[in-house]
Amino acid sequence: MSAQCEATAKLAAGAPMSVFERYLTVWVFLCIVTGITLGEFAPGVFQTIGRMEYAQVNLPVGLLIWVMVIPMLVKVDFGALNEVRQHVRGIGVTLFVNWLVKPFSMAFLGWLFIRHLFAPMLPADQIDSYIAGLILLAAAPCTAMVFVWSKLTNGDPLFTLSQVALNDAIMVFAFAPLVGLLLGISAITVPWATLVTSVVLYIVIPVIIAQVWRKMLLAKGQAAFDAAMEKIGPWSIAALLLTLILLFAFQGEAILRQPLIIALLAVPILIQVFFNSALAYWLNRAVGEKHNVACPSALIGASNFFELAVAAAIAIFGFNSGAALATVVGVLIEVPVMLLVVKVVNSSKGWYEAR
Repeated sequence: MSAQCEATAKLAAGAPMSVFERYLTVWVFLCIVTGITLGEFAPGVFQTIGRMEYAQVNLPVGLLIWVMVIPMLVKVDFGALNEVRQHVRGIGVTLFVNWLVKPFSMAFLGWLFIRHLFAPMLPADQIDSYIAGLILLAAAPCTAMVFVWSKLTNGDPLFTLSQVALNDAIMVFAFAPLVGLLLGISAITVPWATLVTSVVLYIVIPVIIAQVWRKMLLAKGQAAFDAAMEKIGPWSIAALLLTLILLFAFQGEAILRQPLIIALLAVPILIQVFFNSALAYWLNRAVGEKHNVACPSALIGASNFFELAVAAAIAIFGFNSGAALATVVGVLIEVPVMLLVVKVVNSSKGWYEAR
């Protein structure tokens, strides 16, 4: 194991849950209230922001998304890919759930709940958009918060690091084709040009910038790198919250008209999280993987890279779309739901190891 990979593993293992992360649901709720209020009292300001576009990319939002995503990607050590062979079974289970189960199960749940069971309670012209948002949410595995969940379950930091690095490498190539496939299966028009542009803008370019920045920081020493991580860490959450305020300023009228929408969109997301985390946890037990690998595997299998989902939804479908709103619901429920999963896997260690 390289010294750089080992240092990154230690950083991941010791990742505390910041105030912003612990109370993310509270901040998102405050963003909902703030955004809706500002949208009602100063609609002209947000209409002006909405018109600040170039080549179908909203410039203020694009900048916020880079600030949101790049600090997270700086933490990713692609050198950890060398460690994949150390946990082949756990890696295999997580890849299976992340790429072959979760996106397709979410597409099915969207079809079942949004297109059929809840359709009479939702605006008909947004049904496809809501399903698209759910698909975008499930198509990208979590990158940053996974380190926190792994720490809370005493997970193996090297497994977590190598799995995140592998998922990010796969995401560069698989995100657009997978989203395009699932949108097509769901009978939703695939805006391929915009989808590919989103991948380049919000995955490829940020990964390149983040890895160059990472090397520059590490060249100054591990202490300088750790200090930089402490400083730039809050940037991601702050940029996310500002993006949510903008989004809810545009979505406010629709939410006030039908406040039940958020609760309805939360149903398939909740089912997806519990199903995929349980499946990954059980599969790891079935193949004989250790508990400290099964826990982060279950959490990686269930959580989402919601920052990317929000970015892609806004870029492809716009601020006013149901897709953007659906991805934000994922942000709203992420922390409390994942903390519940953490509690379950920790409390079931006796059952897991009683083989």
